Parts: sequence; C-alpha cells; structure tokens
Amino acid sequence: MRLIFTAFLAASALIAEPAAQAAAAATPASRWQPILVEQGKRIEIDRSSISKDGGKTMALGRIVLDKPINDPKTGTSYRIIEAQSRYDCAARTYATLKRTYYREEGELLREDEVKAVLDMPVRSGTLDDRVLREVCRPKTPAEVQKAAQRTVAEAGEAAAELRKANEELLQKEARRAAAKAAARATPVPLKEAAPEAIADTVVRAAAKPAMRPVRREPVELARAATGHSAPRAAAAGHGGHGAVHWSYTGETGPENWGRLSSEWAQCANGRRQSPIDIRDGIRVDLDPLAFDYRPSSFSVLDNGHTVQVTLAGGTLTLLGNIYQLKQFHFHQPAEERVNGRAAAMSLHMVHQAADGRLAVVAVALERGAENPVIQMVWNHLPLEANEDLSPPGRVIDASELLPKDRAYYTYMGSLTTPPCSEGVLWLVFKQPLSVSPEQIAIFARLHPGNARPVQPASDRLIKESR
Repeated sequence: MRLIFTAFLAASALIAEPAAQAAAAATPASRWQPILVEQGKRIEIDRSSISKDGGKTMALGRIVLDKPINDPKTGTSYRIIEAQSRYDCAARTYATLKRTYYREEGELLREDEVKAVLDMPVRSGTLDDRVLREVCRPKTPAEVQKAAQRTVAEAGEAAAELRKANEELLQKEARRAAAKAAARATPVPLKEAAPEAIADTVVRAAAKPAMRPVRREPVELARAATGHSAPRAAAAGHGGHGAVHWSYTGETGPENWGRLSSEWAQCANGRRQSPIDIRDGIRVDLDPLAFDYRPSSFSVLDNGHTVQVTLAGGTLTLLGNIYQLKQFHFHQPAEERVNGRAAAMSLHMVHQAADGRLAVVAVALERGAENPVIQMVWNHLPLEANEDLSPPGRVIDASELLPKDRAYYTYMGSLTTPPCSEGVLWLVFKQPLSVSPEQIAIFARLHPGNARPVQPASDRLIKESR
C-alpha cells in the first residue's frame, strides 16, 4: 500500500456539481490512462479531464485496488479512489480538492471534500513528479510549439543577462587596471584616493572567500519538508520554513520563535504543542500500526537544523487512514520525554495523508550497538549544507528502524519547529533502538543540541498500549 498517497496526488480537477459527478462515475473505464501498474493496484489518470483554470491545471485521477479495503466511516468496503486536485506546472505544486470512494466501478460509496486546500511541492524523481509531468504535458501541437517558444524565450533572456554581466565585469576590470597603473605612477594615501579606487579595494576584500564554519547556518526551504512539514503543507520537512532565521539557542531560540514571524504565533500561544513529557497516560488496547516499508532509494540532506533522509516510498495504515512516509530525521537529545527521561537521540519518521494531515512516528535511540541503517546515512552525509546526496545503487529499508515491540504512546500535538502548527498525530514507540556512541558523536558534531524543550501537556489525553 506504499503508493496509496502518491495515487491521491495523481488526481485533480474542479469540484463538480453532484449531477456532473454522477455522470463521470458512469463514464466507461476506458477513459483512464494507466500511469503505474503494480502488484495489487494501478494508478490511472483521465487525460480528457485535464484543463486550464487561471494558470492552474486541473485533472482527475484514481487508484484501482485488486482487493477492496474496509471503510471505517461507512462499515463497508471500497476498491476505487478518485481524487480531484489542481496543479501549478510552473511552480511544481499540487493541491488535492476532493476524494471520491467507489465500491466498484460506478458504485459510489462516499465523497470527502478537503477543508483546508493548500499547494504542496513535488520533489523531482518521485512518483508525484511522474504524475505532474503527465498532467502538465502539452496535449496539442499548438501547445507543444508554445512550450518550445517559451523555452527559447527563457534561454534568450538568460543569455542576455549573461552578456550584461560579462560586460559589467570587463568594465570593472578595466577600471581596476587603470587604478593600479595610476597608483604605481603616483602613490596616493588611501584617505586621498579616488572613490572608485576605494570601492575597488572594498570589492576585492569582500570577494575573498571566507572560511566555512563547522556550525553551518541553513538556507531554509518552504517544504518540509527540516523535520516535519506543516500539517497541511508539504511534508517534506520539519516545518514550513521561510526566509526568517531560527535556531535552538540565543535570540532566535525556541523561547522566541513565536515573535520571529506572525506565521509562527502558535509556537508561543498554541495549546497543543510538542514535544511533551509523556506521563499519566491511560492504558488501553490501541489499534496496531500497520507499516508497509520496503527497501527504496534515498537522499540525505543536512538542512542546518538536522540530518534528513527522504525515501521513495512506504506507508503507515492506522484506523483505515493511510499515511505516506515522506522522510525521517534526528534529534539530539531526544525531544520527547517519558516520565521525565529523554533518550540520547530520537528518530522522527514523518508520514502524510492524502488530505495533508501528518502522523509522526518517534523512536528513541539509546547508547549501545552500532545501528547499520543510521551508519548508512552517516556514510552518505553531503559535504555541503542544503545539498541532497542521492547515492546510486544504495537502498534503505525503513522497516529496520522500527522496534520489534510495537507498543506505543499516542497523543495530538504539533510540529516541534516553526511554524509549530498543531493537529499532528504523534505515535511514540515504547521500545528504543540502539545507536553507538560514535554515531551519536558524529551527529552531535553537526548539530549539538537540536531539541525543542518540552511543552505543557495542557490536560491532553495520552493513551498507551497495555
């Protein structure tokens, strides 16, 4: 089921009237063009539904399962899920608008409209990217010609800018040469030198490369993306970080996050913030967490706040809801505490549902034997911050990052970095994994202390497996 979420992303179109939806349901299945066929399911798109609306591209897609899935909302089962979204081909984003569930072909079960519609970025090389390219592919010769003309025009603009930059550089070098010749002929004290000569001296000093510090400041990305992405934004990260700088210490530290940007107000005044000290939970029979993780390609990114690993697939299913594994990252020490105690490190596995909701699985990492999966990540740390490293031919099996004992705590919380958005489902395993002291030291050298302090529980309900 690891591609369920990607199938949702494949579908987009304007929300139609009920009569129009009924007519669409009755349309023959032959209108669907397969995008991906895999054991147990196929992902399809209706190219006839692709249309333009105010600069956005609308389309309709679906996933067809070989075996039906039980629907907890209705008590029956469904086999076909259609989704309606919109794509911004230029910005490479999508937004799901609506999902429709069918028992079988043409047998409508229920419809869900997305209440909070937000555009979410599409990463290159993913299945989402494959669907985006299919949706945005020109359909007619005129569109193909127009796209080619646009590419030529953009290339021309880039060439013109390059020529202008080269001319400015030549003029600048000519001024410098003239100033040097004049200086050799008649030495002049700096305070009496011409403004142009002084400016050239400043330019040369500024152009000298600076030493790269060990502690690197990040260039933040809007995706998620860092650790968690915003609950209804792309999960690519640990927060929808913009240009505003934040850190874990000093004036830009956690106690001031809520004042750094108006969009981060929940960091200061939220009522369900994370992490928390997990204690006094009620012991009940929690539903099992169903993981479908398989070996997949990966990329490693040091975004200045943590080391983040993005994977090509994997899903978590809980209470009939399917969450796509987007990435995992690390904190040192562990952010979450259990009865006042924090582990040496923690691993956060960020999952996202089709409607943008997040579920974060937290695994404590205690000192012990070397962890082979984490060592694979450390082996492929990029040499530069904010640059992805995707090792060819290497795979990671995320299931090896799950403890054998699947007992867990659960509560509703937030992102643990700006914008601190709430509505995040937290699933914290009781059993820790081991990580060697050397592996801890490697991460601590890059990120010495990247844990947000615990937040007030505020009488939240905490449940734990009994």
